[in-house]
Amino acid sequence: MDDPRRPAAPGRRAFIKGFGLAAAGAVTLGAGAEAVGAVVGSGNAPSSAMAVPIAGPWRPGNAHVDVVWGVDTAQKLVALTFDDGPMPNWTPMVHDILDAERVKATFFLVGERLVRHARLVHGRMDRHEAGNHTWQHQDLSRLSDERALEQLRRAHNAIGRIVGKEPRFLRPPFGHLGGTTLSAACRFEYDIALWSIKMLEKTYEDDPPALVDYIVGNTGPGTILLAHDTGHHDRLVALRNLVPMIRGLRAKGYEFVTVSELMSVSQAPPRAPGDGGLRRAAPPA
Repeated sequence: MDDPRRPAAPGRRAFIKGFGLAAAGAVTLGAGAEAVGAVVGSGNAPSSAMAVPIAGPWRPGNAHVDVVWGVDTAQKLVALTFDDGPMPNWTPMVHDILDAERVKATFFLVGERLVRHARLVHGRMDRHEAGNHTWQHQDLSRLSDERALEQLRRAHNAIGRIVGKEPRFLRPPFGHLGGTTLSAACRFEYDIALWSIKMLEKTYEDDPPALVDYIVGNTGPGTILLAHDTGHHDRLVALRNLVPMIRGLRAKGYEFVTVSELMSVSQAPPRAPGDGGLRRAAPPA
């Protein structure tokens, strides 16, 4: 079990080394005392929603974090991602399918589950990418700054030690973005990877072909596709139909890549002549 008092193993991120609170430690600990248990107070937003964790001067080492739903690219690339594992019920099945189909994926791992079920991923992550999905699948947007950092640090250490690769991306549980989510991600030099399309398991639980059509028909270049390798039984409709989804997308010319590989080809869409750069999105229908 990862010791919360032990500094992280050396890595490329200065913050991670020795828990990296040298620059922000006094700030974080001071803020943590105020924010512990700060969820919702009488009609006010929780302090965890604050964009900056303290009232005084604050600047993380990286000072920048991207939030990504997908990427702008003309290339037919798609990132298949799996959340919440590893767990013994379905994670081995997912790896078997990906191995058989020679597909890369990004697994957003829950650190505590990874430590408990490390054998499930030993020797199986070489082609895949590992992302941080917190230590205990806690909602970062409702935690104090100190507790959010602890959730990310323990998972980061476990992933680096067991998978052998440091994560570059955070996927916050439930997709919830709050001040603590953003500031903690920033201090780990993570970008935040959300998704473009998710498996609608409940909607299509009794109609698997319609789920395949939904995924294959709505995937475009640069899509990040969300699935889960554990959870409620209805999620099996997606996992049992991964093969026709994969083959359907390949038949349309798509290649499966990791989130990092997808990000490496990101490019801004071309601007129309005379466009000064300010774009207003069309409202949803």
